[in-house]
Amino acid sequence: MKQPETLFFPPSEWVPNHPFLPVLVYRDLFGGKEEDPARAFEGMFHDAGWQGLWRNGVFSYQHYHVGAHEVLGIAGGKAELLIGGPEGAALDVRSGDCLVLPAGTGHKRMSASDDFLVVGGYPPGQHADIETQAATLGELKIIATLPIPASDPVYGIAGPLLSLWREGATR
Repeated sequence: MKQPETLFFPPSEWVPNHPFLPVLVYRDLFGGKEEDPARAFEGMFHDAGWQGLWRNGVFSYQHYHVGAHEVLGIAGGKAELLIGGPEGAALDVRSGDCLVLPAGTGHKRMSASDDFLVVGGYPPGQHADIETQAATLGELKIIATLPIPASDPVYGIAGPLLSLWREGATR
């Protein structure tokens, strides 16, 4: 089981980011040996109970979600993503990488190869909205109290998300 990188982001201009949960970045999950990474990510996320699966890319404008944590499995190509709002961090991602973004985390595609493909999804009962303005006090409360998923989208109930996010929730 690969341990993810953990990245914390304070508020960035109008993007709230999450007040205590880190972004998780799993690198090279397939070791270049998966013939169909999109199908593999879909199966992985489905088996972990994550729902609302989709295939697409990442928007080219800064946005975040209030009502959902989000998983992004990089199923093809490579990209540079800006994570954590306008003052966040540029991350280079490639096929086989996977990011788990807690609600409120800003994200944007800065550049991408022509074959860039993402498989995304959400924990059960959570639905992504697309926010492009500062959060209201009510939205900040939703972000801070949105339930932690019952499973890690990569490794299921034994995955590191549960301990890492519970640890963050006690800060």
